[in-house]
Order: sequence, then C-alpha cells, then structure tokens
Amino acid sequence: MHKKEIEQTLVLIKPDALKNSLTGYVLSQLSEFHTGLRFAGAKIVHVSRMLAEEHYAEHRGKVFYPSLIEYIMGLLHYPDAPERRRVIALVYQGQDAVKKMRDICGPTNPHVAREKKPGCIRALGTVVPLKDAEGNDIGERMDNLIHASAANDEAEREIKLWFRPGDFSPFMRSYITEVNKEDHYYFREGRLYIKHEPGSVCLIAPGDVVWKSDFDTLRSLKQGLPAASSLAAVAAKYLINYTAEN
Repeated sequence: MHKKEIEQTLVLIKPDALKNSLTGYVLSQLSEFHTGLRFAGAKIVHVSRMLAEEHYAEHRGKVFYPSLIEYIMGLLHYPDAPERRRVIALVYQGQDAVKKMRDICGPTNPHVAREKKPGCIRALGTVVPLKDAEGNDIGERMDNLIHASAANDEAEREIKLWFRPGDFSPFMRSYITEVNKEDHYYFREGRLYIKHEPGSVCLIAPGDVVWKSDFDTLRSLKQGLPAASSLAAVAAKYLINYTAEN
C-alpha cells in the first residue's frame, strides 16, 4: 500500500466532550462518510499523570500547563467521580488523515472556531480564564472537546504514546515493530530494571511485539546511553489503565 494511503492520525475525545454527551456527535463527524478515513485503533483510557505530561510535554513551563494536565486527566470535569474520568483515544487511517481530521476539528481556540469555521467540532467548546491565588488573570485554557495530531511526525509520536502494536490489527500498523528476544524490562518510580524488583511493573517481556523506537530507547537506557525519547514516554502506554491490583 502506498505510504500516503496509510497515513495515520491520533484523535482524543476529551473529558468535556464526554461530560456534555457529545460523543455521538463527534463520532458522526469523524465517520468514514465525512472523512473517507477508517478506524485503525480505539480504546478508553483513564489518563495517568505520566501519560498526560508526556502528551503535553511541549507545553511544560507554560502558565496553563498545570490546568491542561488536570483537564486531560478529567480532574476538572469529574473532581468527585474518578470512575468517570476518561478519554476516548482513536487512530484513523487513510489519505491525508492528519489534514482531514484537523479540518473537521477546526481551530484550537473555540472562539476562533465559531468565528472562522462555524459548524466544526471545536465551535462547541469554550475558553476558560485562569487566575492566580490572588484572583488575577494569568492566561486561559481551551476546553475544545477534541485533540487531533497536527503533523505526521507528531501523529507518530502520539500514536506510539497512546497505543501498543498489539492494539492494532497487523495490517494497520504503520510503524516498524520488533519482537523482544532479549530481557524483561521492568519499571518502578521512574527507573528501568532488567530484573524484577518489589513493586516494579513488567513493561515488556520476551516474545512481546513492541515499537522498534521504544525498544531502541530501552536498549540505550539499559546501557546507560542517551536515548531518543524518555523512559516515561515508553512506559506511559504500557501502564495505561494499570492499577496495583492488576
């Protein structure tokens, strides 16, 4: 299949869309009828802080960053209902997938979306002012219902952050995978282990199919070498919906 035909993009239906019962509307707008794109992957995710921080890593240090993390984790819309904190993560596939999804979502700012592209998904969102402890305006947060990857390289990073290879049909994996024929890789409190330690979680076992880029990162970290991405960026996906009771 031609590379252009298998372009993929990540879409997240955010907690504000779920709280306002807009899921059906959003999915209808994203349907193959409107986009010509196919579902490649889907999951319901209870977003951990590690996953949220890796997804929004580019915004670290910005005034709206803490609020953005709480937003995608569902803490703002469901402060007293952890069982309702979730995001629907989707991967769509087809020609011009990134551009098509961005067009349907509309401008990031809901106010701009209503003015420039009425009828788009984000036109139903809102802008929330942010204040400091003294009540002074310090910025704003976009509660814009949906996320869609902005470019192909961003789509690859985000898809690999939210999805394992096993979340896809073998015919819908757009990125290189590798079978682990080496060690177990364990994670605990931000550190990588090759042998099980009390309280550690197995990320990858021999025989597992993983993204090659993840495996390259783990190999480098195991040898104490610089890695292309962070350990958290690898671990976050393998800990999606994980609890200690697992």
